[in-house]
Amino acid sequence: MRPARRDTPRTLPARLLTGLAALIGLVVVGALCPGAALAQSPAARSAGVPSAGAQAAGLHIGDGRLLEGNGNDFVMRGVNHAHTWYPGETQSLADVKALGANSVRVVLSDGHRWSENGPADVAAVIEQCKANRLICVLEVHDTTGYAEDAAAGTLDHAADYWIGLKDVLAGQEDYVIVNIGNEPWGNTDPAGWTEPTVAAVKKLRAAGLQHTIMVDAPNWGQDWQGVMRANARSVYDADPTGNLIFSIHMYSVFDTVQEITDYLNAFVDAELPILIGEFGGPADQYGDPDEDTMMATAEQLRLGYLAWSWSGNTDPVLDLALDFDPSRLSGWGERIFHGVNGIAQTSEEATVYGDGAPDDTEAPTAPGAPSVTAVTDSSVTLGWVAATDDTAVSGYDVVLVGDGTSSTVASSTTTTATVTGLTAATTYTFAVHARDAAGNRSARSATVEVTTDGGGTPGGACSVGYRVVGEWPGGFQGEIAVRNTGSAAIGPWTLAFAFADGQTVTNMWGGTATQDAGAVSVAPASYTATIPAGGTVTLGFTARKGDTNTAPAAFRLNGAVCATP
Repeated sequence: MRPARRDTPRTLPARLLTGLAALIGLVVVGALCPGAALAQSPAARSAGVPSAGAQAAGLHIGDGRLLEGNGNDFVMRGVNHAHTWYPGETQSLADVKALGANSVRVVLSDGHRWSENGPADVAAVIEQCKANRLICVLEVHDTTGYAEDAAAGTLDHAADYWIGLKDVLAGQEDYVIVNIGNEPWGNTDPAGWTEPTVAAVKKLRAAGLQHTIMVDAPNWGQDWQGVMRANARSVYDADPTGNLIFSIHMYSVFDTVQEITDYLNAFVDAELPILIGEFGGPADQYGDPDEDTMMATAEQLRLGYLAWSWSGNTDPVLDLALDFDPSRLSGWGERIFHGVNGIAQTSEEATVYGDGAPDDTEAPTAPGAPSVTAVTDSSVTLGWVAATDDTAVSGYDVVLVGDGTSSTVASSTTTTATVTGLTAATTYTFAVHARDAAGNRSARSATVEVTTDGGGTPGGACSVGYRVVGEWPGGFQGEIAVRNTGSAAIGPWTLAFAFADGQTVTNMWGGTATQDAGAVSVAPASYTATIPAGGTVTLGFTARKGDTNTAPAAFRLNGAVCATP
């Protein structure tokens, strides 16, 4: 509901939605509960015939519940992570695991609206989930708000993307759930959601994908007109394997106890699997979601929930962690991880990670001494020789050493890592630990000492790509890709440009914008402070506009004019 890169306004106030939801509940509850409420007929069940889902390998559906391959009930307790916009934040999965999560929903792009996450990247995400003992829900975000947002992609395009990843996904049924498309219909004619949803499910199954499929609701995920609720049975029956779970997104539409409990219980009573795939708690201009009831009801009914979102939101009020820092949880983050019915209190790790892992007490060998491969005034890139382990090394932690103590400053699943946020002209000492999937940590490697550069690097060898991602009356969303075309890293940096038609930046991620009339100056965020040689940082923003929305004519990086392809 609150993707990191969308500020599309809601069109109906929460109180009106409350009345509509109550009316819809009276109309459609009969569509869920009687007669055909079970995926398997009573006769087949009494005869002991197993359901299709029960025969599946890996995560599957049985009697309206999400089960592991061994039949264990699996209840998701996790968060959403905006990987496609922040691909460098690979430590995030380890951080949410350390806070107790058993699952994570990972934002991907099929290339329709944002840069496509290719097979190698998706494979790496899956391995990171597994290394951190998390169940991985993979979702395509490009479909968000289709039929209302002109920039959104179709479920059919998303289905083709998943089919293109078939070789990457094969064999991962124990660990991965495929969420076809995020919030794949807006508020315009939401009844149109049903047919393409059924078609996408059938297309994936015809292509041979055996994973549990997750389906998001229309109305930007909140289903306030009850379309998913009314058509859930027909959508579920379209899956010949029976391994399909519904996802409701709960924000300001769900601001009363009755709305929340009625919706979730309707699916449970019909033995149709459901979870809260996104939800928020902080109040906004559309209302005040009742997150306490959402979490309490999910726990009472043993349904999964995935909070939105780890970090990097357009509206930072929904950041669980500030600047991707697990030591700086927001009030929302404290509520999710440490509050009543929160993740720390209710999460149980998937049993698939328990097979043999508790008996693994042997730590990996120490990695080789790190060497320095790149230095700027605010970052250091290190590389080292891999450690070995009796099972497998799952990752590495880079530590800052000093005064007899050490603290983790970066993590990686490979043998390289970049430490950012350093002070110019300062000497640091680093070392590396290896760890395995059971949590065993190696002895510390030998140390390396490095001094950061003394000042900023001038711009000049740069190019800037600018595009409008989506528009609505009075506003738009834009993206600026700043590429370092030189042979040395650039950082810190300032980007300057000007709007000619009175556009005004209202929010930005990847940097901080200040504006004087049409002139805009952007300073980097901590995680975009350095642009490596040949590398690119991407800034996203929302802005107000009038009838005309001309792109900026020129961009300057640290005072030097950049090419504009």
